[in-house]
Amino acid sequence: MNKREAQGYDIPAVENWISQNVDGLTPPFEWTQLEGGHSNLTYQIDDVNGKQAVIRRPPMGELLPKAHDMGREWSIISALGPTNVPIPAALGFCEDPGVTGAWFYVMGLIDGRPLYSAEETLDWVPEAKREALAFSFFDVLADLHSLDPDEIGLSDLGKKENYVGRQLKTWYRSWNSSIDMAQFDDPRAHELQQYFLDHMPDQGMARLVHGDYGLHNCLTGPDAKIAAVVDWEISTLGDPLADLAYALNIWPQPDDEIPLKPDAATNVPGFPPRYQLAQRYADRTGRSLEKLDYYVGFNRWKTAAILHGVYGRYMAGQKSTEGVDVEELRERIETALLQAEHAVNRLR
Repeated sequence: MNKREAQGYDIPAVENWISQNVDGLTPPFEWTQLEGGHSNLTYQIDDVNGKQAVIRRPPMGELLPKAHDMGREWSIISALGPTNVPIPAALGFCEDPGVTGAWFYVMGLIDGRPLYSAEETLDWVPEAKREALAFSFFDVLADLHSLDPDEIGLSDLGKKENYVGRQLKTWYRSWNSSIDMAQFDDPRAHELQQYFLDHMPDQGMARLVHGDYGLHNCLTGPDAKIAAVVDWEISTLGDPLADLAYALNIWPQPDDEIPLKPDAATNVPGFPPRYQLAQRYADRTGRSLEKLDYYVGFNRWKTAAILHGVYGRYMAGQKSTEGVDVEELRERIETALLQAEHAVNRLR
């Protein structure tokens, strides 16, 4: 793409807005699209003096009411700026859709890479530094969960109570509404949902939960430590142990009944086992992990419900199946339910 073209951006209007509202950036810019970002239109901008930043807006077209919320992301990175949670610097936020058709914000550029696959981890993180990466990953999550949302100005980010209960309601409704489209139901989805309702632990004090915390949503720096956490658009207030369990599910352990996908970013030599990473988080936060398998199982069940909805849309012809292994998707649903069962059985 031409360095002066950017999908979704009226470049002259945006550069004029930045020149008036963001210190230290002088147009015209070179625009380079960045990968990832949940389909949000994210570009690196380089100004005439060689200074760099990142600009981000929602995708084009009609959006679901709460999807791709730039204001939410902006409020979170602004609030986390003074804390020890690494995030890009918040430089400027435009909520005038007249500039380029949508809200957008400008943040600092971080020297780091998201890791989506084993190949990328092997390329970017030497084996001798992988333990440091894993420790940094969980230290950052622990530090995030140590923050009081009220003290950092995020008390109104979402409901504080009954996070897991609300998630169970939402995703069980999704499962049931997808059954006819998917032409597929599984009694374990219903049995597990009832188990999670009947055995829900006390949530404790609500914390900021990322909702999709993984190496794909972190930027790993050249020193193999987490340089920044990004993609905060589904973050809310809730139970930190649910966030922890989701993060742990992508890390290996030698005795896993079901191994990680071969191309998973963490499926390479040199990483500590999952139990050691969980204990590191517990030592740093002081939280009990007695009920951790409840949250592990809940996250596996939630994954199954999310995949079931996607599978249903494919089966109903609402999404093109070109290049998609639909049977493999169904197998992933069944695997997630089996993993949820294993977690629940460890609790019994």
